[in-house]
Order: sequence, then structure tokens, then C-alpha cells
Amino acid sequence: MSTPLSRRALGGAAAGVAAAAALGAAAPSAQATPAEPRERPFRAAHPRRHSRRPNILFILGDDLGWADLSSYGSPHIRTPHLDRLARGGVRFTDAYSGSATCSPTRFSLYTGRYPGRTKGGLAEPIADKSVGLEPTHPTLASLLRDSGYATALIGKWHCGYLPHYSPTRSGWDKFFGNFGGALEYYSKLGLGGEYDLYEGDAEYKDLRYYTRILTERASEYVGRDHDRPWLLNLNFTTPHWPWIADGDEDTSAEIVRRIKSGDRSALWHQDGGSIDKYREMVEDLDRSVGQVLDALRRSGQEQDTLVLFASDNGGERFSYNWPLAGNKGSLQEGGIRVPTVLRWPARIDGGQVSDLPVFTPDWTATLLDLAGARPHPAYPLDGTSLAGHLLRGAEVPERDLFWRVRGERALRRGDWKYYRGRSGRDQLFHLSEDAREQADRAPFEQARLADLRAAWERVDAGLLRY
Repeated sequence: MSTPLSRRALGGAAAGVAAAAALGAAAPSAQATPAEPRERPFRAAHPRRHSRRPNILFILGDDLGWADLSSYGSPHIRTPHLDRLARGGVRFTDAYSGSATCSPTRFSLYTGRYPGRTKGGLAEPIADKSVGLEPTHPTLASLLRDSGYATALIGKWHCGYLPHYSPTRSGWDKFFGNFGGALEYYSKLGLGGEYDLYEGDAEYKDLRYYTRILTERASEYVGRDHDRPWLLNLNFTTPHWPWIADGDEDTSAEIVRRIKSGDRSALWHQDGGSIDKYREMVEDLDRSVGQVLDALRRSGQEQDTLVLFASDNGGERFSYNWPLAGNKGSLQEGGIRVPTVLRWPARIDGGQVSDLPVFTPDWTATLLDLAGARPHPAYPLDGTSLAGHLLRGAEVPERDLFWRVRGERALRRGDWKYYRGRSGRDQLFHLSEDAREQADRAPFEQARLADLRAAWERVDAGLLRY
């Protein structure tokens, strides 16, 4: 099926195109008239040869905004490696995170369900040891492992702390990374001043810049000989605060001093950072992804590896989100719409763009389907598998995308979005005409508003209470 380009995909980045051209970068395609090579609307490639079950490399950026990549319209951040990944596959313009902050989205990815179905998913985000992802709950990793996959998680976990919660208790054979929501990039000190770099359940000492360490570990994993298909969740902390780029050791030392003096807000780094520092961090993330993809190519596994890149939620202080309103923590578009790219050379053609609305739990369902793994019948998924659409061009039936955070609610059906923010006022937006959510259609579409509100409330009634 061909997915037509909407006005939403075509509008909103003309300024980014001009700026990118001035910088000599490739102009962002599918948002304005693109430079060569031109993206085309998604169409499944068939007839197509069969392939073995894919390896799966799922890469998450942390707090990366929707338009922070040059291929999504950033006028000042250059991301050639992620842009090349997009040219090799499908770039999604209307992809969403499962929630508006770190750990709930990770719950939705690992379980394939709304965060509000589990106690740990109610924390927005997890900030202490009281809750986490219960080891008894099936996960993407445990279901794939049971179907014959090797599984590993490298980077940020943020779904609970030791001794009760960890990736190795939830289906991942190997874990190397941090448990908490943030850490200082050199010292590895977390929000409470604890050291937070582990291999398995044991502390691992390495005081180099964290993104370098994760890149090295991931490159080694994808480059090794594997005797079975594998899943690697590669969860960078970049570009999450504190605003420290590789080489900023003086800034690191000052933050460490503040942490050790008892300043529990030091990692928030509210008195630091800049647009230029943020650009450095995103461009470093891009280079790091490029290094991992180079290792994958050299290993000879590139054709049979499905690579999925996304962000865990919308951007924060220094992100470029235009034309979206809102940012991390909000259910406005800027808080949940995220850059998302999928590449699988063996089965999916490159140079494509899709404006199909998708969100994090859909990817869980899709990856399980493509790997031949079945969801646990006692834990039905909330996502929809896109496997038939991606491989055979099957129509994706219209369905609702649902979000709930404390004080906000949202539901998207087709181009319509129902939203209630902290003001308590129900609003209705037609996203293909108003991606910035400024023209409230609620007064003129009362029946539609009531229908979408009722749909939201039906889902909410089945979730745990805060």
C-alpha cells in the first residue's frame, strides 16, 4: 500500500530546508521539496525474497526532539549517519513514544502495553527503588529469548533498581549500562550520588565518557559471531542532561563536586547547557550510531538486521521541535512525537517515508511478529503489528493511539486528536491541518469530541489508578 504524503509531512520545515542548504547539508525530505535523493511514499516491496528471522537492533536516543535530526528539519544540527539510515529504509513522520517521559515509554516498549497496566509504569518517571518492571511480566526480550534469540541490553535501563529489578531478571541474557534515569557522563554518578554503571548486577568501573563506552560495547556485540538471531536494545543517555559533551571534563568536575556536596539538583544542570552544547551532543549521538552501524556492516549481518531508531519521548530545553508545541512531559505533539527510522535491507526498500500514525507498543507487536514469537495470552498487547503492512502492503485498520499521564490525556484517531491538558479543558485538533495544535475544533465538532473522549475513558477504565 502506498502511504500518501500529507500536508502534515509537507509543511513546517521550510526554514529547516533553507538553513540546511545554507550549511551544505542534505535538505530534509518529505517536509518540503527535498534535495536528491528524493523520498517516496512507503510501498511494500513485493514480490520479495524470503529471509531468515532478523536480528533486531533497537536504538533509543534519550530526550531527542522530533526535529533534532537534519532529516527531520533541524536547521543547525547535522546528522549524516542517521540521515543515511533513513535513506536506507523508512522515515516515519507521525511516530510517537508510548509516554511523555523516560521510564513509562520503556515499560511500553518492553511489555508492548500501556504503561498504566503495571504499577511501575505509573511512575513518571521512576525515581526510587519502590517500583520496577516485575520479573514475572513477559517482555520483548523474554518472548524473543524463548523463541530462540540471544538478547542483550546496553545502556539505560530505567525500569527499576537492584536488588529486585534488572534487565537480566526480565529476559535479557546480557546487560551493561545504568539503572537510573540520568548519570554524570564521566563519573557515572546518579541522581542520588550513587555509582551507576554495571555489567550484569555488578558495578563496572570505567570513567571514560559514557557515550564512548556504550558505542564500544555495542559495536563489539553486533560485530561478533552469533550462532542464532539476536536482539540488542541499545539505549543511549545522549542527549539527556547534564549538558556535557565529550571533552567537557571541567564541567563534569564541577557537577561531581556539587553532587558530592549534597546538591540533589546538580544533574538537572539547570544553570548550564546551550543550543550549541546540545548540538554537540546530538551530533555525537549521530557519530556513535554511525560507528555501531559500521561494525554491523563489517560483520556481514547488515542485510538481515532490522534496525529501528527512535527517541523515548519528545525533546527538552534545547530541542528543535518546530512546528510542534510542547515538549517532554506533555501530551502535546512535542512531548510524544519522535523521530523514528526503520531499516531492514533484506525485506524493505530504502528511500521511503510514511505518515502512518504509530506508537511504541506497535513496535513491540511488530518485532515479535517478524521474529515468529507469540505474545503471552495472559498479557495481551496494546500495540498493533505492522508486519503485514511493512512486508506485504496490508492495510492497517484505523485504531486509536492512547496516552495518559498525570494531569493530561490524549487520544489520536486518524488525523483527529483529543487532548485535555492541565487546564482541564477538552480540546480537539485536526493534525494534518494543525500540527501545532493551535486551532481548537471542539466547539464545532461536539459529536466527534464526545466520541473520542468516550473512547479515551473506556481505555482508562481498564488501567491501574495513580
